[in-house]
Amino acid sequence: MTAAGWARYTGAAIGGIPGQKEMVPPGGLRGRGVAEPVSATEQQVRAWLLALQDCVRRQDYAAARPLFAPTVVAFGTAAALVAGLAALEEAQWRRVWPTITDFTFDLARLRWSESGDLVWAAVPWTSRGRRPDGTLFPRPGRATLIFQRAGQRLQAIHSHFSLAPALAPPP
Repeated sequence: MTAAGWARYTGAAIGGIPGQKEMVPPGGLRGRGVAEPVSATEQQVRAWLLALQDCVRRQDYAAARPLFAPTVVAFGTAAALVAGLAALEEAQWRRVWPTITDFTFDLARLRWSESGDLVWAAVPWTSRGRRPDGTLFPRPGRATLIFQRAGQRLQAIHSHFSLAPALAPPP
């Protein structure tokens, strides 16, 4: 996909956030429409996302590690910039996963594409944060991932998880 292909904007609000626009390449983004069959790559992306979703919910760090390349580079809601799987686990996963519940990727809004051995995905997610007093608050966000094929599976070589732009810090 060329940079010029990304220059067209639809004007549609992203997740109901006024003033935010989705960038859509000519011909649209890949994602499953109601009548479209799911490709093998999309099945892999969805399976990867569901596997990570399960790991986050169960706080299963060991099961999450093989989903990421050892040399992953990432940004997160807690980690500014980390390089390497051990750093990602320590700076992001272990700081965030114990403080949230109901982490869920919004697969209906998944967008993805591929080129050669690389696949990217952009997907919103929801969760609920837990305050020190135990009360919960909505904690929506979005993720962008870049995968590299590792045999018959995908491994994330880059991840960027961020809170939704309109979300204010909890009181």
